[in-house]
Amino acid sequence: MSSTPQPASLRLPKSWKSIPRAFFLDAPEIVAPKLLGKILAHRTLAGWLAGRIVEVEAYLGPHITATPDPAAHSFRGVTARNQVMFGTPGHAYVYFIYGMYYCVNVTCEPGGLAGAVLIRALEPILGLEEMARNRNLPPSISPAKLTGGPGRICRALAITRTEHNGLDLLSRQSELQLRDDSSPAAPITVTPRIGIRHAADLPLRFAVTANPFVSRIPSAKRPV
Repeated sequence: MSSTPQPASLRLPKSWKSIPRAFFLDAPEIVAPKLLGKILAHRTLAGWLAGRIVEVEAYLGPHITATPDPAAHSFRGVTARNQVMFGTPGHAYVYFIYGMYYCVNVTCEPGGLAGAVLIRALEPILGLEEMARNRNLPPSISPAKLTGGPGRICRALAITRTEHNGLDLLSRQSELQLRDDSSPAAPITVTPRIGIRHAADLPLRFAVTANPFVSRIPSAKRPV
């Protein structure tokens, strides 16, 4: 699944295909592991920045009564903050936490059901020097330290709620896209989710096994 890192590009490779919306109609715990190996790409003034998804977490919609998920932002229903989650699947839900981090999610399930998948870690493959610059790190920094954690992803790829919340990740006209380069499937490790207090035991975190780009928790106070 590993790729050779490349500089920021004015175009995405032709082999990176669009993902059909039907892919995201399933429940988040089904969509989440299938997202591993797919590519998240952001078109910036410096060119396209992109990384391969290697770690995700599923968050269940409020219609799930057998296994309620109070950790999900949609748990208490529609609000101004989370309304994107209740819309069409395949869109970006970006939120701001701890007064310093943005996190990007992918909506899934038919409209109104509000499932989502949090993207927790990427393997950087396009625009590593620009990612390092966005994070105020030296260009020689190890790629494994660039996008390991949802907050780091958004800083490295310059993703914000103001500019990217609600964007259609499946449209080729979108600044923020998900693509599929048909990378072969890799073994997956399933664990409880990281850095949450509610429904903390649910096995809804999916990561590529032994992948060096999977996130780590810097400290107990900074779980992203």
